Amino acid sequence: MPPRLLGFGSALLDELAHVPEAFLAGVPGMKGGTELVDRAGGEELLKRLPSKPLQAPGGSAANTITGAAHLGLSCGMLAKVGADEAGDFYRATMRGAGIDTGPFKISRSEPTGCCLSLITPDSQRTMRTFLGAAATMSPDEITAADFVGYTHLHSEGYQLFSKELMLRVLSLAKAAGLEISLDLSAPEVVMATKSFLPELLREYVTTVFANEDEASAFADGKGEEAGLDALSKIVPVACVKLGVRGAVIRSGGKDVRVKAHVVKAVDTTGAGDLWAAGYLYGRLTGAEFAKAGDFGARTSAAVVQVTGAVIPPAEWQRLRTECR
Repeated sequence: MPPRLLGFGSALLDELAHVPEAFLAGVPGMKGGTELVDRAGGEELLKRLPSKPLQAPGGSAANTITGAAHLGLSCGMLAKVGADEAGDFYRATMRGAGIDTGPFKISRSEPTGCCLSLITPDSQRTMRTFLGAAATMSPDEITAADFVGYTHLHSEGYQLFSKELMLRVLSLAKAAGLEISLDLSAPEVVMATKSFLPELLREYVTTVFANEDEASAFADGKGEEAGLDALSKIVPVACVKLGVRGAVIRSGGKDVRVKAHVVKAVDTTGAGDLWAAGYLYGRLTGAEFAKAGDFGARTSAAVVQVTGAVIPPAEWQRLRTECR
């Protein structure tokens, strides 16, 4: 069977806003982190913005799947949206990228979720997320039919907050013979799920993605190298993304170090997601680790030069030529 990639994650409409550093002083939580807000809290932050935000379909796994599809991989998405205009826009945009939205679930009671990305002048993004319909997905909505025809599942780490749902998806994917990759998504995710995360990785995951902060959090704050050591002991392939310092891929006790394609960054939203997109495209089409990592570096460099995770068509054409 030719490779076919299914994404699993929260379907969130990105609200992208450039703000001064002073704006974050009135936003609870750490800069650069990701925290959940309720509907009222999200609406209050939107009202306070200095200018109208840019909207685009988002969500960590969705960003990765969209990137892989643009590179030429056959992809689908398992997620949940509301029965509203935002949900229709979200699914239509994904179909426009060639992504199968058949596995999508629809909520009749909750609106489509959104993620407010506050981008400061240093290009760092601080995210506050209202999950909406995404939070209503339940294990009994997931069936074996959702995985038919796919060879690989990629999940975002945010789904770890719904342990029963995550286990349902992973167990059905494994039973269907899919290889599974997981992006740890945020250090807050790692710290909140440490009681069961190591066993889940060992049981289901073949490739894990982490940035330096997530890797360090997995090693109880001992640093990225300790995190890489810990992850590689329980997962066959561990990829630690290091921003402008590149990335390290460890498999079978051997490290492959990948250089970053350093560019002037406008917004780091989606950088890690698109790195995973390039890497997965490379590996699933037969590339060695070094080449797949370079594809990841190229797609990551492209996305940080735009606001949000939507790379322009001309750039995708260039990337498709380079990632061969």
